[in-house]
Amino acid sequence: QVHVVESGGGLVQAGGSLRLSCAASEGSFGTYTMAWFRQAPGKEREFVAAISGRTPRLYYADFVKGRFTISRDNAKITMYLQMNSLEPVDTAVYYCARYIGSGDLAAAREYDWWGQGTQVIVSS
Repeated sequence: QVHVVESGGGLVQAGGSLRLSCAASEGSFGTYTMAWFRQAPGKEREFVAAISGRTPRLYYADFVKGRFTISRDNAKITMYLQMNSLEPVDTAVYYCARYIGSGDLAAAREYDWWGQGTQVIVSS
């Protein structure tokens, strides 16, 4: 069963911007904390940002440095990641997921609903 579908990736030059979308198929989407992760070739999946449910709180990885903004529209059961000032090191497959754990918000093991991901390539 497909719970989320990511889109919006692509090829962009360094310094450019992309807006990723994560479209859910579950009406309960709005009650869950959701997050973006990314995985570069040969590296482990890493936390990017998270947003809590109905009264959103935002959480970011340190490397975001104010460049990325996570948001959600519960009426559209969609989450977004606005990425600005992209760098080649941001090249990765980006995934969205649902937090189901009670521990580390940045740990991939605490999540399910993983989608297929959307590829982001930043050229120098």
